[in-house]
Amino acid sequence: MFKRLWKNYRFPIILLFSIIVGSIIGIIFGEEAMKLKPFGTIFVNLLYTIVVPLVFFTISSSISSIKSFKKLGKIFRVMFIVFIITSTLAALFMLSTVKLIDPVGNVSIELLEGTKESIDIGSKIVDMITVPDFYQLLSKSSMLPLIIFSCIFGFAVGMLKEKKEKITSALDSLSKVMMNVIKIIMYYAPIGLCAYFASLVGEYGGEIIGSYARSMILYYVMSVLYFVIFYAIYSYIARGKKGVKDYFKNIFTPTVTSLGTCSSLASLPANLECADKLNIDEDVAKTTLPIGATMHMEGSSMASILKISFLFAIFGKSFTGIDTYLIAILIAVLSGVVMSGIPGGGLIGEMLIVSLYGFPLEAFPIIATIGWIVDPPATTLNVVGDVASAMLIEKHIT
Repeated sequence: MFKRLWKNYRFPIILLFSIIVGSIIGIIFGEEAMKLKPFGTIFVNLLYTIVVPLVFFTISSSISSIKSFKKLGKIFRVMFIVFIITSTLAALFMLSTVKLIDPVGNVSIELLEGTKESIDIGSKIVDMITVPDFYQLLSKSSMLPLIIFSCIFGFAVGMLKEKKEKITSALDSLSKVMMNVIKIIMYYAPIGLCAYFASLVGEYGGEIIGSYARSMILYYVMSVLYFVIFYAIYSYIARGKKGVKDYFKNIFTPTVTSLGTCSSLASLPANLECADKLNIDEDVAKTTLPIGATMHMEGSSMASILKISFLFAIFGKSFTGIDTYLIAILIAVLSGVVMSGIPGGGLIGEMLIVSLYGFPLEAFPIIATIGWIVDPPATTLNVVGDVASAMLIEKHIT
């Protein structure tokens, strides 16, 4: 049992241990621990230097490698509608929760860099999705324009009749190189995070640890509620009362597998077996579940809202306004449907949050930590949501 736990969760456990050690150092040495801050800043800066090439190569290679959308036909269209709707509902569910229950408490960190004024969609929409010159795409502050440009570039490569394979192969290779760079950087993560949290706790006190515990408990409880309520609704819409009964009768194996492996892809065989027991149309199951394993993440959508509200609270900014909510939901849906299918998509989503809302560099490891601590229940929602979506898709194509 312990060996399996260590095998599947080794890296998160190491990172959690390093954060705990850093926090203890911060509590013991207080402001003296801030001398370790440069070691944490090095880690943050390394991640920022890789994000631009990572975004471009991973997104463009993923899109350019698509063979033909026409083959998916109606299933493909309905699938994406269902994915977007369910991810949006997950985001709205978490948004309602964080508006009712403060995920942070009374902890506040002073902004160390200038932040953008309150976002007005009407006046900022152009600046948010485009930049006036190419070189500005090569900045971490232009994440959404970079994502859009990368998508266009990927489609342009996919339209080629000659040499498409060579370019796609090159982009894919460069994407893998970027992922290897991240792996190399992450070897330094335990040291960087230990130093970062030592300085953070040393400066702001141990209360910030309580904020993480508060957010973790909130997410775990809401995940259980979402699982019980929303998947009952989805299965009822698909097949009535019998669908609800059959869904919860057969979803146990994917649930346990996802919790045990913390991987949507590793849970795919269990999901396919579950779909077979539910007698879901074979074409629907074999199309929806593999794609859903990489491009349908309701748990990630909920986590994005938690990360955004956490940052607003921790940096003393007011998380209010329709424009702020709409951008939060947009980021959540992008994280749950689009970027989840891209290697390093979680990192890109977190960078997008920091970029669009104008948070300082220090914000990145803060929300990255939230991503790590909520990963098990988030993965479970990502996995079991695919089966419920397959049931909905089957209903609307037959």
